[in-house]
Amino acid sequence: MKLQRYDKSLIYDYAETPEGYLTVRVPITRPGVFPYARQDGTVQMEAKLPDEIFSDRTMHSARSKPITDEHPNEPVTLDNYQTYAKGMSHTDAHVEDLKLYVTMTITDKNLIQKVYDGKREISIGFMSDVVAEAGTYNGQPYEYVQRNIEINHIAIVDQGRAGPEVAIRSDSDAWQIDSDDKGGTTLVKYKINGKEYEIDPAVKAHIESLAASKEDEEEEEEDKSKNNKNKADTLDVLQGRFDALEVKLLNTQQELAKEKAKRVSEDELEKKVEERVQLISSTKPLLGDSFDFTGKTEREIKEAVIATTKQDFKGDGKSDDYINAFFDATIEQVSSLGFSSTGANSIITGDSRKNTDVNAMREQRLNMRS
Repeated sequence: MKLQRYDKSLIYDYAETPEGYLTVRVPITRPGVFPYARQDGTVQMEAKLPDEIFSDRTMHSARSKPITDEHPNEPVTLDNYQTYAKGMSHTDAHVEDLKLYVTMTITDKNLIQKVYDGKREISIGFMSDVVAEAGTYNGQPYEYVQRNIEINHIAIVDQGRAGPEVAIRSDSDAWQIDSDDKGGTTLVKYKINGKEYEIDPAVKAHIESLAASKEDEEEEEEDKSKNNKNKADTLDVLQGRFDALEVKLLNTQQELAKEKAKRVSEDELEKKVEERVQLISSTKPLLGDSFDFTGKTEREIKEAVIATTKQDFKGDGKSDDYINAFFDATIEQVSSLGFSSTGANSIITGDSRKNTDVNAMREQRLNMRS
């Protein structure tokens, strides 16, 4: 029994343009439940539901698509457009009377003549996901639903489907190709899971194309995995080197800090020794050889010097600034007057400027300094 597919329609409304082209307005598909032949010869019922064929995705896919003379044995693409395209659909795809309508213009002279001669049936070639989903539409049960329908081309054919249709289907898509039941296509053999089938050459080409694409994807994923592993290994190596350099830098910084602290301590010690020597050197002429500097602090030495000019001096309760200022003034006075702690006419007992012995000692001390 011959099965009539409802995604076919006849051309009734057409007009010739001033250039001689033929403009046609026609419904190209409608909702329904349609029979599709499996490879084993059995039939499965597939539904085109309104929410699928009237979706924006499917309607947009009907716009600006090539018009062909019969269905080609492969999808129409940029590479083979010049071979198969005989015109183009317009961009006015819309829903009317529960059908998907579109206007198209035929630009091929031979195909225009065929239409005038009576070749007026329309058939769409499309891609879709075929999903196992049972249900009923308008009282007709179905086992599968065509989802994500995308129209590839619109064919003008001599007649509707007269027998089984050949479909290429995978988990993600189904390419629908019309075949003539009168044997217009030579079938080829193709082995699937160890079993050999006779299929349309277009079916074989598409299966092989899908297999090649899958292999390319697997190789690409494998390359990505290798690249990611290599990158990870490289990052680990670089991170290890960085961490080692960071530890080395930290150790170097600590060593430098220790050396700096050590140097500061040595410099401070040297400075304090120099200051101590200068203090003893400048105060010994005033305090005399009998004064024991051992164990004396800087302040105690300075207070002893001050006491040579002021016998009742007591430094208790006085600040360091006070002691330092008093000491500096005392040293300045002694230097200007040439006082000494030696002899009867010292700064404690008399005026050294009137004492011959003191003046002689002062001259002697000046000569030593020079």
